[in-house]
Amino acid sequence: MPTPPTDPSPADRKRADVRRNEQALLDAAAAVFVRAGVHAPVREIAAESGLGMGTIYRHFPTRADLVVAVFKHQVDALATTPTDPATDSPYQALRTWVHRFADFLVTKHGLAEAMRSDQAGFETLHNEFVERLLPVLDRLLTASAAAGSTRPDVRAYDLMLAIGNLCIGVEAFPDYHARQMIDLLLAGLTRTDPTTQEHEEH
Repeated sequence: MPTPPTDPSPADRKRADVRRNEQALLDAAAAVFVRAGVHAPVREIAAESGLGMGTIYRHFPTRADLVVAVFKHQVDALATTPTDPATDSPYQALRTWVHRFADFLVTKHGLAEAMRSDQAGFETLHNEFVERLLPVLDRLLTASAAAGSTRPDVRAYDLMLAIGNLCIGVEAFPDYHARQMIDLLLAGLTRTDPTTQEHEEH
């Protein structure tokens, strides 16, 4: 007979609570970083997460600890971004991912300053994000090109660099609309208006 499931122990429940709190903190910090940059006050992150400032400092004693953790959290999310073929066209999946990548670059740009005393560590994290995210962007580009939405001669590496360059200055110039410029870049990759093409197909 199968063994009946056992209730989690108090220690297991505590570990699960710690993980949930940490995930809530990282989600909140990522959202605040996008709005206000990586130097946003900790109280804003606490308000966003619904957790106390003491909890944040217990998890992440320094600003650098927090920025690195958010960086890794966002890379994980971008590396496993799900797409639903029933609702997302290949072009829309590409556009959605690129916008999320642009949000991530706010943290990426802040990482260099947060880790200025650890250049080797920064370079390791930089290389990790390129190795993990470049194949994701390549798959999205390939699918969009196969659907006839975008040109087939665009390399993922070139597009990633172009997006990064368009995002430079976001933190310093609040009136700069990086997403609008990114959409213009993506529009330049299209063979036809993908929105029109999708309507015709339906």
